[in-house]
Amino acid sequence: MRAAVAVDQNAEDPLSGLALQELPDPEAKPGWTRVRVRAASLNPHDVWTLRGVGHPAERIPMVLGCDGAGVTDAGDEVVIHPVLGDPNRGGGDVTLDPRRALLSETVNGSLADFVLVPTECVVPKPAWLSFEEAATLGIVWGTAYRMLFTRARLRAGDRVLVQGGSGGVGSAAISLARAAGAKVYATARTEAKRAFASECGAHEVLESGARLPERVDVVVDTVGEATWAHSLRSLVPGGAIVTCGATSGNMPPAELNRVFYQQLSVIGSTGSTRTEFEALLRLLEASGVRPHLDSVVALDDVRSGFQKLIDGDVRGKVVVRT
Repeated sequence: MRAAVAVDQNAEDPLSGLALQELPDPEAKPGWTRVRVRAASLNPHDVWTLRGVGHPAERIPMVLGCDGAGVTDAGDEVVIHPVLGDPNRGGGDVTLDPRRALLSETVNGSLADFVLVPTECVVPKPAWLSFEEAATLGIVWGTAYRMLFTRARLRAGDRVLVQGGSGGVGSAAISLARAAGAKVYATARTEAKRAFASECGAHEVLESGARLPERVDVVVDTVGEATWAHSLRSLVPGGAIVTCGATSGNMPPAELNRVFYQQLSVIGSTGSTRTEFEALLRLLEASGVRPHLDSVVALDDVRSGFQKLIDGDVRGKVVVRT
């Protein structure tokens, strides 16, 4: 089979470690399901692996790809839930398993003709989703769903600010919060990115750091240092910041006086459970919301998709068709 493989790691030139290789097809085994991949999508996580961030060198080479959708050997159309682990070790929540991993961290990923995954990670693909759409959901949409509904406990009528509203998790959070009946504000750095955040469903989109028309109940912040102070100041007393990343830096001033005096909650979140992922699918069906596709490339042209991701010139998800 063909596969996009991380064969080396280079912080300055990540694509120098990317190779398209011919590998043996994976063999099915008890408790695991083989999927003929029809589509996969690219994530910053893949680039971090190529840069050597959070992925030890001893686990190289590794087939990249966290997200995917395809057809099992039995002929079932499926989408992959990408969080691997034991819910029992997490008190019933796989994301709290200390040994949890994403697809492509400890086992080969989805940027290949075939992928072998634990059977519990195989979810029936709804007929109303294309393979390309389904392949975008696992990481960013699953993460956004858990952030909003499990961790921040979003309710209809809440006011939400999404920092970095043109990013993968940010744009998904906009669409999901809007579908749930929230008033959604978003920020983005450029006019084009603000236009995309508006297309995703934000009621109002502002420049990064701009004062909001009103304070909000929930802030979704994946940016970190560059937006943290603005996020804190944008909350009503008793409001909550929920964060799943820190792309601009992970050590902002804590401003603990504001946190305790305003009784703010700072909530971490990562990934999603299978139950949350299935609930996400139901919400998409009921609301009519669909994933945002930036572009579709062939597996043989995966390098150009990665380059686009690295350049930051992406509105939604880059999908790889195998």
